[in-house]
Amino acid sequence: MAFSVNNITILGNITRDPELRFTPSGTAVVNFGLAVNRSVQNKNSGEWQTEVDFFNITAWYKLAENCAESLSKGDRVLVSGRLSQDSWEDKEGQKRSTVKVIASVIAPSMEFATCKLEKNPKMDGGGVTAANNKGEEVDFTDEDIPF
Repeated sequence: MAFSVNNITILGNITRDPELRFTPSGTAVVNFGLAVNRSVQNKNSGEWQTEVDFFNITAWYKLAENCAESLSKGDRVLVSGRLSQDSWEDKEGQKRSTVKVIASVIAPSMEFATCKLEKNPKMDGGGVTAANNKGEEVDFTDEDIPF
């Protein structure tokens, strides 16, 4: 069986403040939009035009908490992760779907800004980052896991 590759890395501007929520079991999840600009040349006029692609970004766990605390609308960030497709049926019975990015890395772009890195405290035992700053254990179910 051949393996597939599902990786995406994009650089763009956050279109809305990251929205932090928690699952019923306490798992942090954040969602925000990302606008990615690209230049294309008009075949008829030869002029360069900007086209924009919009992506929905989702991050989990400590990455979600850090994003909500550190990022805001307009910030330029690099997002790396995988694509995930959600499908559903609307009220009229039509099948709908959307593709979002499940982020594994989110980093500020320092092309037009600077940042100060502040490391999170670590728990004892293997250097695993705490689920929250108090180091409390978080209970979660299989439905909370993003893969």
